[in-house]
Amino acid sequence: MDRFEKYLNLTYRYLSIRNRSVKEIRDYLTKKKAEPEVIEKLIHVLIEQKFLNDEIFARMWISSRARFRPRGKQLLKIELQQKGIAKDIIEQVLAEVHEDVPDELTQAKSLIERRVERLADQPRQVVYQKVGSFLARRGFSWGTTKKAIDACLEKRVAETTPREV
Repeated sequence: MDRFEKYLNLTYRYLSIRNRSVKEIRDYLTKKKAEPEVIEKLIHVLIEQKFLNDEIFARMWISSRARFRPRGKQLLKIELQQKGIAKDIIEQVLAEVHEDVPDELTQAKSLIERRVERLADQPRQVVYQKVGSFLARRGFSWGTTKKAIDACLEKRVAETTPREV
C-alpha cells in the first residue's frame, strides 16, 4: 500500500467519527507526518468525493450545538473560526434561519429555567449576576441574556401569583 492510500484510509477513519473541516483534516494529516503535497492531494480528493465541505460542516456544527450543548452566536462564531471556517461562510450560516435550531432566546431560556428556580429566594440582582455570567460564558449577548432572565422571572412570578376565579 502506498503512502497516499495509507493516509486516505487514516482520514476516512478520522471522518467516520464526525464531519470535519478542511483545516481539521489538514492539521490531522500534518500531525500524522504526511507530506504537504500528499495532504493537498488528499484534501482535493475528499472534496471531490463530498467528504469535505466547510459550509455543510458549519451548518451541522450549529445544529449539533443547538441540540446538545447550546451556545450563543458569539461563541459559535469563535468555535467555527477555530475550526478554520472562512468568515464569509460563518456570517452566512449564522444569518440563516434553521428549522431544526431554536432561536438564541429560546435556547437561552431553556438553559436557565432550572437555575432561575434554584435562585428563587435570592434578590433579583443576584439572579441577574449568576445567570447572566452563566449565559455569557456560553456566548450569549447581554441583550439575549436579559430577555431570557426577564422571561423566566416573569414566568416564575405568574406561576406563584394566586389566580382569581
